Order: sequence, then structure tokens, then C-alpha cells
Amino acid sequence: MKRLMLLLAGTAAATTLFAADLAAPAPKADPAKGQQIASTVCIACHMADGNSVVPTFPKLAGQHPEYLLKQMKNFKMLGGTPPERVKALMNGMIAPFDETQMRDLAAYFGQQTQKPDMAKNRDTAEFGQRIYRAGDQGKGLPACAGCHGPTGAGIPAQYPRIAGQFSDYIEAQLKNFREGAQSPGPSETARTNDLNKMMRMVAIKMTDAEIKAVADYVAGLR
Repeated sequence: MKRLMLLLAGTAAATTLFAADLAAPAPKADPAKGQQIASTVCIACHMADGNSVVPTFPKLAGQHPEYLLKQMKNFKMLGGTPPERVKALMNGMIAPFDETQMRDLAAYFGQQTQKPDMAKNRDTAEFGQRIYRAGDQGKGLPACAGCHGPTGAGIPAQYPRIAGQFSDYIEAQLKNFREGAQSPGPSETARTNDLNKMMRMVAIKMTDAEIKAVADYVAGLR
């Protein structure tokens, strides 16, 4: 009986420790350390504060840290497994960093203030606004606002902020997701790292004109 009681007590203690471990909060990020990396590495493409000035490189300033961390993890090759998101430049740049450093970077960029892009064509933006807000029920195209919100702010840990992003970058990513819906795997031009294929199933229903219009409208969102 004594042995049984000791065994039960040990099991209860182990269970308590396991539960405590599961409930442990994620490690705190250090934005100051992230700034050091951003100022020496990321600055080349994204600028030190995450406000890229080149439309092919996205603005990272003000983005949800959870989303940024996910993308960095997706760019990284782990245990010999190919990265979920293929982009030779980013795959190489992120390779030396561990999760703590990536978390620090994400926290730093998330604290920065975005310098937004602007819509460039009024007619295109108005067309894009209709799709963004209402989608196209006729072909099963959902409204972008359903996930990214009416102002493009997104939802932390679920959907990225897209407001004020370069229209050229948004257009390219939508086309990459569309190609990813028809591709067996990721490549430089086929993106497949969206949760439950959500973006791929949206993008495959969009024409080039619709993609360009939505991208232009998103650039002007605030």
C-alpha cells in the first residue's frame, strides 16, 4: 500500500509539472536585440525600421509579430527538411538565426510605425474596394475583409496586416498563391505556406485584373 501511495504521489507530481510546462508562457522577446539584427542585416532590403522603399521587398513595420515569426520559420530549413516558403534570398538570410533571434526581430518590427504606400489608380481602387468588401458570390470569391478586416489591420496570430503594403508586393503574393494552388509544392513563384490553403483557394478564383485592383485598394487602406 505504501509503495502504491508513493507511486500515485509521484505520478501526480509528474502530471502537475507537465501541466505547468504546457501552461508556461512563450519566451519574452527582446526588441532591442531585434533592432541590432535589423540594423546590420535586414536593413539591406527592408530598411532598419522595416519600412522598405523597394516594392519587391515588403514593409515589415507594424506587422503582427506572430505573423512575422511564422514567415521567418517558414523560410528556414529545419533538420534537412526543405523550407515551407521558398525564396533563395530569404532562405539564406534567415538560416543563421535561431527562434529566439527571430522572435526578437518580429517584436522589433512589430513595434515600428509603418510608412504606408498609396493607391495609384482611382478606378482600379474602386473596383478593388468592391471585391475587398463583398467578394464575388457568383464565383464563390469571399470578401477579403472577412479575414483581414475592413481596414486591412488583420487579426494578430491569425491574419496579417495588409493595409498600406506595396501594391506590387500584394499583387505578386496573390499570384504566387494562385500558382501555389496548381503546384505540387513551393517554389520561387509558387507559395503554399498559407494555413489550410485559405489564400490559395481565394487567389485561384481571381483574375489578373481583380488581383491588381485589390492590391491597389489595399495599398491605400489605413
